[in-house]
Amino acid sequence: MKIVTYNVNGLRPRVSQFGSLSKLLHSLDADIICFQETKLSRQDLTADLVVADGYECFFSCTRTSDKGRIGYSGVATFCRVKLAFSSSEVALPLAAEEGFTGVLETSKGSRSREEKRSGKAEGLEEFTKEELLKVDSEGRCVITDHGHFVLFNIYGPRAQSDDVERIQFKDTFFKVLQKRWDFLLHQGRRIFIVGDLNIAPAAIDSCNPRPDFEKNKFRRWFRSLLVKNGGDFFDVFRAKHPERKEAYTHWPQNTGAEEFNYGSRIDHVLSAGSCLHEDDDQQGHNFVTCHVKECDIMIQFKRWRPGNSPRWKGGRNIKLEGSDHVPVYMSLVEIPDIVQHSTPSLSARYAPEVRGFQQTIETMFKRQVVKQVDMYEASSAFSEENNTNGCCTESVKRSYYDCNIPDLPLEGSFCAPVLEPEAIIQRIDERPGGSSHGITHMNTDRFNSIPGKEIRKKARQSQLSQLSLKSFFQKSSRSAVSHDPSGTGISLEQADVSKSDHSLDETIKDDQESNSPGQSQLKECASTQDQVDLNACCSSESEKSNVALLEWQRIRQLMQNSIPLCKGHHEPCVSRVVKKEGPNFGRRFYVCARAEGPASNPETNCGYFKWAASQPRGRQK
Repeated sequence: MKIVTYNVNGLRPRVSQFGSLSKLLHSLDADIICFQETKLSRQDLTADLVVADGYECFFSCTRTSDKGRIGYSGVATFCRVKLAFSSSEVALPLAAEEGFTGVLETSKGSRSREEKRSGKAEGLEEFTKEELLKVDSEGRCVITDHGHFVLFNIYGPRAQSDDVERIQFKDTFFKVLQKRWDFLLHQGRRIFIVGDLNIAPAAIDSCNPRPDFEKNKFRRWFRSLLVKNGGDFFDVFRAKHPERKEAYTHWPQNTGAEEFNYGSRIDHVLSAGSCLHEDDDQQGHNFVTCHVKECDIMIQFKRWRPGNSPRWKGGRNIKLEGSDHVPVYMSLVEIPDIVQHSTPSLSARYAPEVRGFQQTIETMFKRQVVKQVDMYEASSAFSEENNTNGCCTESVKRSYYDCNIPDLPLEGSFCAPVLEPEAIIQRIDERPGGSSHGITHMNTDRFNSIPGKEIRKKARQSQLSQLSLKSFFQKSSRSAVSHDPSGTGISLEQADVSKSDHSLDETIKDDQESNSPGQSQLKECASTQDQVDLNACCSSESEKSNVALLEWQRIRQLMQNSIPLCKGHHEPCVSRVVKKEGPNFGRRFYVCARAEGPASNPETNCGYFKWAASQPRGRQK
């Protein structure tokens, strides 16, 4: 059995990168695949993003718009199974839950009576419901119960060192999460925690550990979880590779740090609980040593690959496809089957956003009543020409009752009663400012209007409105007879405009067949003038294009001359803008264009920095 965790940095672009969701899942070749940072809201959920043959998906999306967190965060767990019902496969969970506090309305699974009564998961009674709801509102966890173990798919919050609000949120998030873990472990359950926790636990897991690195409260908390420090969990990767250096899973997205493998290990697999063996002597046994065959980083998913041009030699123009993280996998052995069970109701196969909302009996009956009213109005509209009194004829009534619509009950609050034709007309008459006669005429106009006819009419008007120089000469030759000999009040010129294209074509054909000398000279003059205008237009456009090109080249040269050279390599810098809140928000600065890397390597970024002349723009309101 193989479990993979992968921060995809947007599920939609990853699906697009691989061609389809199925191809993305097959490339990871795992039984359970946990995605983080899907960046999907519930409105964005479509079958091509969460439904794939042979997989069951369990997801959580952001439920808050605080600070623009719409379509932010999000996790999804895909389980590869052969059968979705009556299956004994371990990959198919027995139960699933969105979030980890128990307060979300979509929480599903084997919850106790106490949990259902309080709306909280057991062990979290000390927290208020508002606190728990806030923790779970960012779509950062999905729990799946696989019988032998409970799997937490986690996307840990990120917090800048000076962002007090987010630091407090992150602290509460992990405090509540640990309470849930402790309760499950106390019940004798085994736990797997996989995902992007946004914590590099030790100096060996970071490319640039600062002097205060070890003092970070979240690193201290992470290390307190580990068995070697008296906790319950194994860091599975470190358990298998205790001394491996430069084993990173994430690289900054905008500095090109992947080129020199300058990153951090913040994507983890943690395990707690006993092994599955039933030996009397369990000393020295644990799940990792007995059932984890391997745990490693899938480095083949890196965006930067050997052979790519360096950034300062044109590599900046190379589009790096993929996430700024790489997957981490764990392979398990000796995992027996579990009892037969079916797909939990949290699965994407049951999500109304994916499969559509099920129509209730009430809505079905209401739609049929509306259909009856519409069909009667349409019938009365077509029959009005033969009904001088404005009443319904017997043929209309027959067509109304022959609509093959089942009889509807007249009592009960779940649907409206069926109306007789006369009652429908009466209710239409009672509408403010309207009558059945007016409605009938409106419907008649609606049925008589043909979209294709309107489009063709607009096209003809467009053709007539864009006249050439030649058409002006032709029209002026006919203007002499633009009078009204019949006394109808409509001139011949007006009549010509209202005629069809056939009439216009005949007029042009008559003009072309005219062999009079005056007409030939007129044609020749018009043709010559058209050619002169065309040449003048082309010349003008060419001059404008040349002027624009020269101006653009001047601007580019000016910009190039204003870009400073870095001190370390004497190469043009790149400009960036401050996006962090503060007095310098919006201010532009220049830095070395080379990729970030270790200071000991002279080929890496030299650290040059210079403010641009422009002042900060300030926060846009």
